[in-house]
Amino acid sequence: MSWRTVRKAVDSVWPEPRKQLPPRPTALDPYKPLVDEMLRTDLDAPRKQRHTITRIFHRLVEEHAADVSYQMVRRYVSDRKPQILIESGKAPVEAFVPQTHQPGMEAEVDFGDVTIRLAGELVTCYLFSFRLSYSGKAVHRVFVSCGQEAFFEGHVHALRTLGGVPRSKVRYDNLKAAVARVLGLSRARVEADRWIAFRSHFVHVPVGSRSFPIVTVASAAV
Repeated sequence: MSWRTVRKAVDSVWPEPRKQLPPRPTALDPYKPLVDEMLRTDLDAPRKQRHTITRIFHRLVEEHAADVSYQMVRRYVSDRKPQILIESGKAPVEAFVPQTHQPGMEAEVDFGDVTIRLAGELVTCYLFSFRLSYSGKAVHRVFVSCGQEAFFEGHVHALRTLGGVPRSKVRYDNLKAAVARVLGLSRARVEADRWIAFRSHFVHVPVGSRSFPIVTVASAAV
């Protein structure tokens, strides 16, 4: 490689941004405003009366004698249509909700089937996973049953391994061992009686000189 390339690598670990070449002219360029106008008209038109790519292509050829290919029109419409939606304010807004977690405050639990090879044969078992939301530290245990007893034992093993209970809440995905019934489309849940008794034991669990609050069932899936 040339000495200029080596010099750039020594000066900065990040490569220079790739230069954007100007778009190459095409036979469609004179007709792009016409295509844009068709797409803007479609914004308020009934669904069955909107232009398809084939219809736009035929209109350009028949009404304007455009010497363009179907693929050229298809590529332009595919790129331009979302842009026109955004310009008109009718495109769905893309957004995200950042997740922030404080140390020792929250955790997530999952309890699902997993296939393992036992004595040379594939066997379906059940993996209990308890993961702290902030650090990502997780405790796992495999059971041959997905019963409530295994669910409870997984919690005891995880809390003993981690040395305490999260201070805020533990999130669950409507696991049957914890949730007896989901109330319609609301966020309300009816917890199983044995689960209520089990988690009530951890209202205050002394670990060293500290006490830890209750493990709560979150109404939303993780």
